[in-house]
Amino acid sequence: MRNVKIVLEARSLPLYAVSYKSGRKTLEIQAFDGVLTISTQYDYDRRPLDLTCEIKEGDKIEAIFLDYRIELYINGAIMDEEWPCGERLFDIDDEFVGNADIQVTEYLLQETKLPSIISTFENAEGWYPKNGVFVGDCMPYVKDGEYHVLYLKDRHHHKSKWGMGAHQWEHISTKDFKLWSVHPMAVPITSEEEGSICTGSWIRNGDKEYLYYTIRRKRGLPAIIARSISYDGYHFEKDKSFGFCVSSKYNGAVARDPKVIKAEDGTYHMLLTTVLVEENKGCLAHYVSADLESWEECEEPIYTVQNSDHPECPDYFKYNGKYYLVFSLRGRARYLVSNKPFEGFEVVDDTLIPCAGVPKCAEWKGRLVFTGFNAINGYAGSMTFKAARANKDGVLIFEEL
Repeated sequence: MRNVKIVLEARSLPLYAVSYKSGRKTLEIQAFDGVLTISTQYDYDRRPLDLTCEIKEGDKIEAIFLDYRIELYINGAIMDEEWPCGERLFDIDDEFVGNADIQVTEYLLQETKLPSIISTFENAEGWYPKNGVFVGDCMPYVKDGEYHVLYLKDRHHHKSKWGMGAHQWEHISTKDFKLWSVHPMAVPITSEEEGSICTGSWIRNGDKEYLYYTIRRKRGLPAIIARSISYDGYHFEKDKSFGFCVSSKYNGAVARDPKVIKAEDGTYHMLLTTVLVEENKGCLAHYVSADLESWEECEEPIYTVQNSDHPECPDYFKYNGKYYLVFSLRGRARYLVSNKPFEGFEVVDDTLIPCAGVPKCAEWKGRLVFTGFNAINGYAGSMTFKAARANKDGVLIFEEL
């Protein structure tokens, strides 16, 4: 289906326009009480996707419809987005009825390569991008002494795309935790088949930077473990030759959050949130690889919960001679400690990590720095940090950054 652009001006309010095809409503525009709503119908779900924002008389309205994204602009500034699935019912030839003077044209998408640094801001504690965008799950990574945070860009508090989330990976970094740089989006949604780009991890191998993640798909379909690759750490491309799903002993539809680690013997390990089907127990499935290309499923998970809760957003690291396994249950993060890699994890006296929602960490200047999010009116919110050191027993002592 063709990409379409709608342009109109709010010359007077209230404003109303609707289009029909074969007696079925395909798109509706209404503006009253200072709020604009554009509702678009798709064959995937009877509920329309809504774009909304505040509006006043004289505002210029632009709506762009791609097969995998729709956007709403007011006076040239983006105000809302959604991510469709299935076929859009509205097309360029549909006729409107109502009191709005609407121009509908074909839209030609122009992709441009963004610079490595798009903008800067100060102090990421309590920060979020504003304008309806919030910080979701965070994935820190240290490269050449610089602390990077990949985070899930969230609109609509996980309700986008009929509840699939439609999350994408944004990217910021800092050298001193004062001045932060905003980089190009690391992993965008580029297909209507992608319900959400779920949490994952960053690992380097030679001259390549790898981002591993799962792609949530249409209802009931197993998630795909996928990846993107970069040579500069700022511009990533999806690796269309790579991808696999968990075996039938796991619930593939809920599989997510791959954490990839390079072990001291050179092998690679992947920990993955999922559920054992027969036992109905949440777990962290365990995979190994010699080359990051072919992955073998281990016989047993590395960790199993004694109920159906999902151990989300796993993290794993070595710090001061100890090995740590981190995961979150119902949003609260905890850690286990071992003297050996990938086995023998034990619970400590105070196992909770006091860093808000689903934190993960990276070592920076001798300390562990956890990054999470403080929720605002539902899933996702503002970014937050907590530093930690360890005592001789491996127990983490948390402190301000």
